Amino acid sequence: QVQLVESGGGLVQPGGSLRLSCEASGIIFSGYTMAWYRQSAGKQRELVATITTDLKTNYADSVKGRFTISRDNGKKSVYLQMSSLKPEDTAVYYCNANVQLLLRRTDYWGQGTQVTVSS
Repeated sequence: QVQLVESGGGLVQPGGSLRLSCEASGIIFSGYTMAWYRQSAGKQRELVATITTDLKTNYADSVKGRFTISRDNGKKSVYLQMSSLKPEDTAVYYCNANVQLLLRRTDYWGQGTQVTVSS
């Protein structure tokens, strides 16, 4: 059974920092692209950052220069270091593991962790 378990969310003041973690089980972690998505109230889920199996990263324009995604294959974990947080970063953050085999993409999701940026 595949599980992605996020942690590290919470309440932080504008300008502050948080580090999200996601630990995976039930998958061959090193073979999956890992990503963080977020969804705020009344909006669609959006891609925040991705890190591929060969450590290539990609970020949404809104978080470039502020967020850093990383992974530790030995710990089967992916991280999102968030700094200079803004109120508009408030959202539920979801961990995603995905793999493309031939024409089929398989996605797994965590349950989400709330991040609230407010004074």
